[in-house]
Formats: sequence, structure tokens, C-alpha cells
Amino acid sequence: MSSDLPPTGTPAKPHRLSFGRLLVLLAIVVIVIDAVAFAFFPPFDPGQPTGAACPFPVCYINGTLELPPPHVVFDLTPAEPASSGLVITAHPSITSTLLTIWIVAGLLLAAIIVMTRGGAGVPGRLQNVAEWAYESLESFGTSLGGPAAKRYVPLFASFFLLILFCNWSGLVPPVSRVDFLRAPTSDVNATIGLALVAFFIIEFEGFRRLGVRGYLGKFFPFYEFKKGVGAGVIAVFVGLIELMLEFVKPLTLSMRLFGNIYGGEVALGVMTSLTLVVLPVALLGLEFMLNFIQALIFSVLTLMFIVLAIESHDHEEGEMGHEAMESLEGKSGPIPAGAH
Repeated sequence: MSSDLPPTGTPAKPHRLSFGRLLVLLAIVVIVIDAVAFAFFPPFDPGQPTGAACPFPVCYINGTLELPPPHVVFDLTPAEPASSGLVITAHPSITSTLLTIWIVAGLLLAAIIVMTRGGAGVPGRLQNVAEWAYESLESFGTSLGGPAAKRYVPLFASFFLLILFCNWSGLVPPVSRVDFLRAPTSDVNATIGLALVAFFIIEFEGFRRLGVRGYLGKFFPFYEFKKGVGAGVIAVFVGLIELMLEFVKPLTLSMRLFGNIYGGEVALGVMTSLTLVVLPVALLGLEFMLNFIQALIFSVLTLMFIVLAIESHDHEEGEMGHEAMESLEGKSGPIPAGAH
């Protein structure tokens, strides 16, 4: 008589959640978090006095939107008037976005230290996760930038992880629900700061690897006049265009990141205020993926800009000449040393 029960002593297989059940579970968790956040941090209209009636939907929309200027948590120079209403500010203060990026960076650094502590020969689960994440980023970075990019993989990984978790922080209450916490990358001041750091590293590596003359020669290629006046004029014109584009890099890096993150938060806030919970959960999943992509774009562009900055035009011409000489030797035999 057969039985469907496993034999005695055979361990039962562990039950694993299917992908569909996992998505449903995550959606339920998000709905519960949103409900708790709504109970403890309800929307309010900043233009209305405290305790006033909150008309729907205007009050709900105004209460979930954050204007571009960040909230000042601690003013370092209270005697000087702050430039209120400006998107880009230079007033010495600790803003909500600066405080949040410190918290995110601290938590991320603590997590990395805990996961890699000891560096055991037989790594545990946490160390395996950390090594897998770094090796994946290293493989991806070198596949894009080649061997020259391997030296800058730690910088690429640092930018990616920091920006990624700064982006994701805006999707987790109470961030963006209280004045002193806000997603750092939804503030243009923070994205400009990140872009300027990347720009400084790009230029520093270009000068360090090629030297002042070699790096500036990419933008002022006066040596091309040896090939003729026309070739020299065209080369200098192209070099000046490249020089102008070099100073556009911080602008494109910062505005792309700021626009996508801030725009996504606005869309998510409006949809959360006006619709049922099911649609905001779907939109939250979309924002989760878009935030990942934006962090990847910023870090990849920074890595590729560095690789392009350290490339030498003379080196490329030398390689092409060497390949041409090898081709000639293969067709007509060895070329005398004097011909080189």
C-alpha cells in the first residue's frame, strides 16, 4: 500500500515563497507602512494654520509635496538672513537633506563594516552578500570601461551605493513626512555637491595621468597645425567644443539626478493623495526601479568620464601606428630598422 507521506527520517523540504506571493507580501507591508505613516504623520496644508480644516484634495496634495528649497534644521549663522525661496542656496546651515545624507552614509558605512568584519577565509552569509555586490559592480564597471576602469571601481561602487540609498530613502516614511528628514537627491544643492565632487576627481585624474601639457593638449591641439592650417583650425575648434562640454558635465550629472528623483516624489505624493492604496503601491515599485537606474546612470557616467579623461590621444595614435607597422611587416616581410 503506497503512501504519499515521506519516509521516516527523511527531512521535509523547506517551504519557499513563490515570486507572486513575495510581491503580495511586499505590497501588504508597504500598505501597512503607509497606513501607519498616515496615522502618525497626516498630510496638512502648510498654508493653513495649525488645526484648521483640511479640504480634500487640495490640502492632501499640498501636504505631500515638498518645494525644492530644503528645510533648515540648524542655522549656523542665524544673524545673517537666509535667502528663503531660493532653490540653490549658499547659506551656512544644516538642512534636512544634509542631515539625511549623513544618516544614510553612516548606516551604509556601519552595514559594510559589519558585513565585512574579520574577512574570514570561509565567509558567512553577510560577507558573501558584500563580496557578491562588489564583484558584480566590478565586473559591470570593467566591462564598460575596460582594464583602465578597474582602478576606479571603488569610487564607482561608492557613488552608486550612496546615491542608491539616498534615492530609496525618500520612499520610506517618515522621510519626506517630517521637516527634518528629506531624500537628499530630491534637493538640487545635494546633487550639485555630488556632481562637483565627481567633476573634481575627473579633472584631477586627467592632469595626474597625462600631466598638464598632455591633458590640456586634448582641448588645445595646436600640434595638429603640423598637418596643415585647415587641420589645425578644425582640431582647435573641436577641442574648444570639448572644453565647453567638460564644464557642462557637472550640470548634466546634477540636474538629471535631481529632476528624476524630485519629479518622481511629486508624482508619488499626488497619486498617494488622490487614489486608493493599490495604485500608489504599483507606482512605488516603479519609483524603486527608476531610483536604481538613476544611481547607476550617475555612477556609470562618472566612471566613463574618468576613463575618457585619462586616455591619451598620442597613445592612441601610437597604437594605430604600431598596428600599421605590424600589418606591413606581415605583408612584405620585416622592415629595416632605419625605416621605423
